[in-house]
Amino acid sequence: KTLRYGENPHQKGVFYGDFNEAFEQLHGKEISYNNLLDIDAAVSLMADFDETALAILKHNNACGMACRSTVKECWDAALAADPVSAFGGIVVTNRIVDAEAAKAINEIFFEALIAPDYSQEALHILFQKKNRIILKQKTTGKETNNRQIRSALNGFLVQDKDTSVQTKEDLTVVTAKAPTEKEVEDLLFANILVKHTKSNAIVLAKDKQLIASGTGQTSRVDALNQAIEKAGTFQFSLKGAVMASDAFFPFPDCVEIAHKAGITAVIQPGGSIRDAESIAYCDKNGLAMATTGIRHFKH
Repeated sequence: KTLRYGENPHQKGVFYGDFNEAFEQLHGKEISYNNLLDIDAAVSLMADFDETALAILKHNNACGMACRSTVKECWDAALAADPVSAFGGIVVTNRIVDAEAAKAINEIFFEALIAPDYSQEALHILFQKKNRIILKQKTTGKETNNRQIRSALNGFLVQDKDTSVQTKEDLTVVTAKAPTEKEVEDLLFANILVKHTKSNAIVLAKDKQLIASGTGQTSRVDALNQAIEKAGTFQFSLKGAVMASDAFFPFPDCVEIAHKAGITAVIQPGGSIRDAESIAYCDKNGLAMATTGIRHFKH
């Protein structure tokens, strides 16, 4: 399918594949190159969640996400994380969108909404803006091609998709203090999010809500500081929040910064030759840390 253009108007773009096999477009303008990238990122993220969840993505990264009992509650919590970045984003949920949720989502401008289905009342609300893309997802997102291919140099790089999702049983508590049951839930939630966030990545979460993230930084310290600053911008307290890192901490600086910001539990792959230094800082200051043994770089 020839697209209007690629990432930018001066670039040509083409999509090879069967979009209609996975989605039914119910409404809206022609889907663009960037839309396709964001839709892929959105459904890949949502495929890792079984409980009711909603995420808002911008440039392939989640700027808001939450797990709650209803789609409307998920939306409210996800939007609160960063209502500025949510403007013009992609919204995805794994539950039917009802009228209550549609009314709330309809209040801001977004590019596309993806859901397994919609109530008729919800569609009536969402169809009010003609260019808005409304997609009904026909699959769970887990049936997609599990190979990733990208051009590089004078050839191609091919790899398996990162489909690894950690559970409670995969955690190794390495500190004297173990995370609480609630902290474990938040750690696993944050660990999925950080897996789907551009490296270097840090995710801060609390009560199964994305508080803030640091994305695509050249330094993990910069990623953490970006997340902390963002949390403060939107008046979030980090007291009792958790931190997830996509890769190990080469130095104890990140756990020290996180502790001073109020973080009480940390999840990371482990494997640094200086792991002991980060663990020692946590033990000295009463933080809990769990390692997974699984790195989640995303370039």
